[in-house]
Amino acid sequence: MKLVVSALVSLAIWAASTSATAVYGQCGGIGFGGDTTCVSGSSCQKLNDYYSQCLPGAAAPSSTPSQPASTTSAAPTPTSTKFKLFGVNQSGAEFGETKIPGVLGTDYTWPASSSIDYFVGKGFNSFRIPFKLERLSPPAGGLTSPNFDSAYLASLKSTVSYITSKGAFAIIEPHNYARYVDNVITSTSDFATWWGNVANQFKSNDHVVFDIINEPYGIPATDAFALNQAAVNAIRAAGATSQLILVEGTAWTGAWTWESSGNAAAFVGLKDPSNNIAIEMHQYLDSDGSGTSPTCVSSTIGVERLQAATAWLQQHGFKGVLGEIGAGSNDVCIAAVKGALQHLQQSNGVWLGALWWAAGPWWGDYFQSIEPPTGAAVSRILTEALQPFL
Repeated sequence: MKLVVSALVSLAIWAASTSATAVYGQCGGIGFGGDTTCVSGSSCQKLNDYYSQCLPGAAAPSSTPSQPASTTSAAPTPTSTKFKLFGVNQSGAEFGETKIPGVLGTDYTWPASSSIDYFVGKGFNSFRIPFKLERLSPPAGGLTSPNFDSAYLASLKSTVSYITSKGAFAIIEPHNYARYVDNVITSTSDFATWWGNVANQFKSNDHVVFDIINEPYGIPATDAFALNQAAVNAIRAAGATSQLILVEGTAWTGAWTWESSGNAAAFVGLKDPSNNIAIEMHQYLDSDGSGTSPTCVSSTIGVERLQAATAWLQQHGFKGVLGEIGAGSNDVCIAAVKGALQHLQQSNGVWLGALWWAAGPWWGDYFQSIEPPTGAAVSRILTEALQPFL
């Protein structure tokens, strides 16, 4: 999450004045007992046996022998592709970022196994694990030292092993914004050496995903690209040839600013010897895209902020992962999140998946906390916005 459009009439408010279900609301499925009628301008479309959803436009008509053949080509009905990666960020090991190395249990913590079990039990299959570069690689040795902090590495490996033992994917990521000891990382060779050493620790586990660096900011897109490309090359050279690699752009890798930030131009030349790479983008739905407010711009803002990024991925043949998405637990935001996820699933397979920000045992009453059992986002976001896409 970051450190730090014209207004549309809310469809949720509009729907409240009618007896019909709003756009992106559930309208059918096994066990569903609610309204199956959608508001004007949308129709109830089946996604799977357990979930049908009100989507803009008319349902595809059934063909009958008595109907004459159309003289014009109708636009194809979008088809949904199930996510390959769908899960949550398990935040905690990056907490207390000004306390280096920090004290386990006081300044930072690791995900609870019970939380992993909870989400796996619901059907989620991916967990992004933020950690601090300076805790894994103490400043005394620097990025090029092969000597990791043994206790911190052991905890990271234990967390990864637990997740992958459940058949899920563990996405490991230095949550450092392209910085080390408060300085922008400028040496691609040092960064490549660091990633080569990390890859050596995890190259035998094909359920590990390497997320190069969290949310670079304040640097040119070309510099972010250079760091990512160097890391990709080093990971493959270390022998980790089967794992998925995720790369992130500058400007906090925002989907809505992918083009304006320069990332679109800079990352076109990204290469992977194993051809198993995806662009990771993040998207929040409040006014400034920071994820610091539970108020969403509109019920359609999720789709609007993803459309250009989706078109870029499709045009250039890249896959994408929405590594962070978050919003408040209210009708407008829930509609916006569901619309965003529906857009990803109907993108002809270019989006591999999405992860909610965030779970983790220390979030308290944070409005986006999905940590079971009482996180503020559990009661509505989990059940209404996320579970329908499992």
